[in-house]
Order: sequence, then C-alpha cells, then structure tokens
Amino acid sequence: MKPGNGTDLRRITILGSTGSIGTNTLDVVAQLGGRDAFEIAALTGNGNVALLAEQARATGAKLAVTADDAQYDNLKAALAGTGIEVAAGRSGLIEAAERDAGWVMAAIVGTAGLAPTLAAAKRGADIALANKECLVSAGDLFVRAVAAGGGRLIPVDSEHSAIFQSLEDTQRHAVERIVLTASGGPFRTWSREQMAGVTADVARAHPNWSMGLKISIGSASMFNKALEMIEAKHLFGIEPDQIEVIVHPQSIIHSMVGYNDGSVIAQLGCPDMRTAIGYALTYPIRTKLNVDRLDFAKLARLDFEAPDEVRFPALRLARTAMQRGGLQGAVMNAAEEIAFQAFIASRIGFLDMAEIAEAVMERMTDIPPALSMDDVFAADGEARARAAEVIAGKEKAA
Repeated sequence: MKPGNGTDLRRITILGSTGSIGTNTLDVVAQLGGRDAFEIAALTGNGNVALLAEQARATGAKLAVTADDAQYDNLKAALAGTGIEVAAGRSGLIEAAERDAGWVMAAIVGTAGLAPTLAAAKRGADIALANKECLVSAGDLFVRAVAAGGGRLIPVDSEHSAIFQSLEDTQRHAVERIVLTASGGPFRTWSREQMAGVTADVARAHPNWSMGLKISIGSASMFNKALEMIEAKHLFGIEPDQIEVIVHPQSIIHSMVGYNDGSVIAQLGCPDMRTAIGYALTYPIRTKLNVDRLDFAKLARLDFEAPDEVRFPALRLARTAMQRGGLQGAVMNAAEEIAFQAFIASRIGFLDMAEIAEAVMERMTDIPPALSMDDVFAADGEARARAAEVIAGKEKAA
C-alpha cells in the first residue's frame, strides 16, 4: 500500500466509521499497530457524534465529519481543544474523501456513500469497498472511475472478499461460475405466511453475523444477497448467468469460484468481518489477526440448500435487473431503501418490501443507460418518489 508522508505510517480514511464495518475497521487498525502504524486522515459518521468524537480523539484523526448538518455544532463542541478539524454534510463527506489518504474504507450505507467514494476513487485511492450501492447503482461508471484514477478496488463484503481471494489472476479466462453463499437469515425455514407478520426487531436478529440494522434486515429479506449478485457482476466482469446463490446456514464457506476443469476453490473462516477488513487493509500481504480459528472437528458438517425465490423474491429481482441492464440496479436499490425505511417505521409489512421494489422496477423499464453520475442520481430520485407513491397507496388501501 501507499505510505503516508514519506514515512512508514500509512494514511487511511474511514467513511462510515461509526457503523459496524467502521468500528470493526478501527479494531483491526488497533490490532495492527494503531497510531504507531497508521495515520487517520479522516473519519466520518452520521448522527452518533459522541462515538465519532471518541473515535477521532482515540486515533488522532485529522478530520471528523458528521453527515448530519444539524449535528455540526455538537461535534465541534465535543472536539473543542483537540485540534481536530470538523465538517458536516455532503460537502464534508466529499472533503473527507478527497483528503490525501492512500487507502479508503467505503462503509457509508446506502447511496449516501456513492459521491464520497467516487471522489476517493477519482483521486487514485485504493478503495476497500463495503458500500454495495457504488456498484449496484453506478457499476460501469464507478469501475471506470477506479481504473482512471489508478487505485485498486478491494471488496470487503465477506462474499466478495472470498471470491477475490479465490480468483487466480492468470486463470480468469477459465472461470465458469461464481457461487455466493447466503446464511438464509433468521427466516430460512419460515413460510411466507409466517414472514408476513414479522417486525423489524425480529428481522434484525441475524443467526451468525453481528451487523447494523440495514444489513441485518437486508439479510433476512435476502435483498443483501440480491445486491451482492449485481455487485459481483461488476466487480469480476462476469455474465449474470455465471452467478449462483447457495444457502449455507453455517456461514463458514464465504463464497466459491468454479473453474472450467471442474475445480471449485472456496474461502473459509469463522463469521467475522475483521478477516475481510484485515485482508483489504494489508493486501496482498496477510497479517495475523486476533479472530477465532476454525475447528473442523467441532464444526463436523457443512450444509447447503437451494434458495427459494418464491419466499425470497429479491433474488429474482436481481436477475431481472442484471438482464435489463442500464440503471435497473439503481432503481431496485433506491426503491428497496425507501421500502426498508417504511418497514422499520411499521408502515408496511416485511413482504411488502420486495413487492414495492418490483412495482417500481416495472414502472421504470425504459430509462436509458447512465452517461454520468447525474443520470444515476436522477434515476435514484425518481425511483424513491415512485416507491413513496406505492407505499402511500398501500396505506390508503389498508
């Protein structure tokens, strides 16, 4: 990786430091030497300014940014006398991304992370990508921006990290299929009738991973896996029909690559995001981390089953989006984000999220491919507005 300031220190930025990926990234940084090994150019968070300020003080960050403009004064007060710069809002996020850091963790959830991550990519930073929307909503544009900037794109999602680690650079022509594993979430064995009445508190309880609210509920609905399918297409330059999903309840095999000689190479490990984060931070070198090791004797078995696209229609919607191409990924993602907000507010049911996303996709089949990020944001905005209309119609009919 690129050293900072002409010293052995490596300068890094964490976009989304207060979320689950961000806090795990800081844990990995601490394990690998903390302030003696890394210089933190910038940290960004959203509404949790107390945690953001605590992180900034502990790491000696040069800049702390809250995405919430209304929290600027609170963050400034929390960091008074420290010498740490403070900023807020979208412009503050862009400023953080543009700071001179060779490695940037892109962990802002949702399309809010698109603009700052793109800014970091354009200036040539290595991007540790935990934000799915950069590729789901703006895949071709984002990949081109990374290539033009000259940095590297290193996936952090456990599934894509597993594929990245299992791909042989000299044998990409021989890749036959990519197999994304899915835990199946808390409702793997539930009927649609059972799922219809679940609340956000029930849906957020993932059986294997400790994650934030959005990702946990996305796992329960399998929308996360749907987004990962689209993401894999752009990350690894493969065709939609080469992407498979298999339910693997133990979450030990994180994903696999199948080659044309019948070989399948898989990456295994205990469910812990710090493994993928550490790999991205030190790539291509592996560094010792304090995470659990697999005990195969205790594990005893690994189970697999085909996903049910009737109970989990998000997977089918992802295939539709990939087949249609263009901005269908952006439309699906935006509609799902609005539906998710309505679900956690108890305005709609769990199964309604997929129905709303599909309804919006069917209303927006004729949008042209994106020529710029403005096109992406326009499609995103229209999809959000249409999703809000569908939700309002459901509420009126209830």
